[in-house]
Amino acid sequence: MTTFKNKSISLGAVALFASTALTGCGEDGPCGPCGIVAEGAVSISGSAQLDGFFSAVADLDGAFVSVSADFDANIRGLAAAWDFEIAADAAIDASIVADLMAEIKGQISGSIEGGISLNYVPPACSADISLSVEASASCEVQAGCEVDVDPGEVSVQCEGTCSGSCEGECTGSVSCEASVMGGGFECEGTCEGSCALEVGASCEGTCKGTCEGSAGTQEGFEGQCDGMCEGTCEMAAGGSCEGSCNGSCVVEAPSADFNCNGEAPTCRGSCDVGCGGSCEGTATPPSASAECDASADCQASASAQGSANLSCTPPSLELAFNFNAELAGDINAQAAFRARITELQARGAAILQGFAQLRGVIGEADANGNFQFAAPLVNIQGQLNGIIEGGASGDLFADIPIGRINCVIPAMQESVQILAELGGNAAEIGRAHV
Repeated sequence: MTTFKNKSISLGAVALFASTALTGCGEDGPCGPCGIVAEGAVSISGSAQLDGFFSAVADLDGAFVSVSADFDANIRGLAAAWDFEIAADAAIDASIVADLMAEIKGQISGSIEGGISLNYVPPACSADISLSVEASASCEVQAGCEVDVDPGEVSVQCEGTCSGSCEGECTGSVSCEASVMGGGFECEGTCEGSCALEVGASCEGTCKGTCEGSAGTQEGFEGQCDGMCEGTCEMAAGGSCEGSCNGSCVVEAPSADFNCNGEAPTCRGSCDVGCGGSCEGTATPPSASAECDASADCQASASAQGSANLSCTPPSLELAFNFNAELAGDINAQAAFRARITELQARGAAILQGFAQLRGVIGEADANGNFQFAAPLVNIQGQLNGIIEGGASGDLFADIPIGRINCVIPAMQESVQILAELGGNAAEIGRAHV
């Protein structure tokens, strides 16, 4: 477990390097406008390794700014849809969000009966593995190494959750797909997708067919069945299937000989060697060269870039309910309420997707500030600190043109400031998301 609590890179270390570095313009490099990290400048130092870290910092900062802006916009959109007033100049914080949620819950409670059911499939996030591999290869080429790599065929070391093939041992969950199993199959775990029910059985999702429940036998039924469902049970969020699973069957802690129709199952947990799918966490690519002295430094820079570029699939959020007696006969009131629920589903899914990305790049901490895995923010801070220490001794910056030194120092200082602010601001937006 990595602890990230009041952890920061020493500005004093940057100042120490600045006092020992050569300055001025020389024949080894151009003098001119320096790039700004926050604006995404990618050629500040002329070193693929160092500029890779600046790029990763810029990507982290851009992700946070984007998630924060989208969150504010979606909260204001929800407030408008549910007639909740938020001042135009008000900062969206945890207090405002709590008041808005209380208003929405109150309006929902006053419009329905029997509660509201939620069918939710969380977003899935992964680092950009192709970017990591390509960045590592580019860095090693610049270092004078011969590379031979196909980004589409490379597996990575994944510190986090691997979703895909695993060359080593997969710890946690695995899954089999219907496409591999030759169609619908019996699932002894959790079925994600649809479950074909030839005879009546309970359905933990949306029943499509015949529902034998408290209201009697209903043909052509589609919705939540409180009895036995015959037909198809759609379970996007997963559930038990007493028929044939036509999707993914997820099995927790399978036996060592578990397989999918003779094929290796898909890993959905921790992979100790060679993750060939997506990685939620830190993805470190292999060296693109068989022999390259710069491999370790290039891999660290490439890993930072790939992990900072996190993409998340949109979650699925569906709400099912029944109107109370007051709204049952009011078509206009029903239409207005459904419109608000539609807005809640759409903006709620967008907020959850953004928060998943924030957790992926910043990290998820408990009340004591301990992260469950080394998030990109934590790794990049540590790696950048190492670069600064190496720069103070003059080792790492030996190949940087003299004319670019004056650009590298302010870029270092800006990166330190960005990472420190991200660490502090993430806690506040996290509380507001909750």
